[in-house]
Amino acid sequence: MFTAQRAVAPLRMFLVVLFGILVLFQTMSLPGQFAYLARHDPEMAYLRWPATAVSVFWVLCVQVVIVATWQLLTLVKRDRIFTEASLKWVDAIVWSILAGWLVLAGVFLYVGFNADDPALPLLLFLALTGGAVLFFLMIVLRTLLRQATSLRSDLEQVI
Repeated sequence: MFTAQRAVAPLRMFLVVLFGILVLFQTMSLPGQFAYLARHDPEMAYLRWPATAVSVFWVLCVQVVIVATWQLLTLVKRDRIFTEASLKWVDAIVWSILAGWLVLAGVFLYVGFNADDPALPLLLFLALTGGAVLFFLMIVLRTLLRQATSLRSDLEQVI
């Protein structure tokens, strides 16, 4: 069975790969895709730059989560996860999720009021719901981390 210490190295490897793929999307794929769509659908060309900016922002939010996760893994490896230092990285994850969710809510409202077909608004609503679940899950995990940190601190004072 994997222990936390044994899972850190493969998780870091996949985080590096994921970060690299996201940089590729951020710099080449997303801007190129929206330029292509603008050329082939001139009626929607006005959305090229807003769609590019929003997509790149969402990728940036995921990159912040990856960096914060990397830092938390460093604290796990050093057996320092139950310290105040870990809370700032969890806060970075929470704020990143919230920022991405708020932008998604704006996109949902824009698309919802302008859509002819219910498929895209429903898909965005699904993403909004999933993002809200992820946000509140991180809030609960942050609370548990704070409690564990407090208990460990109290225990260290007793010993």
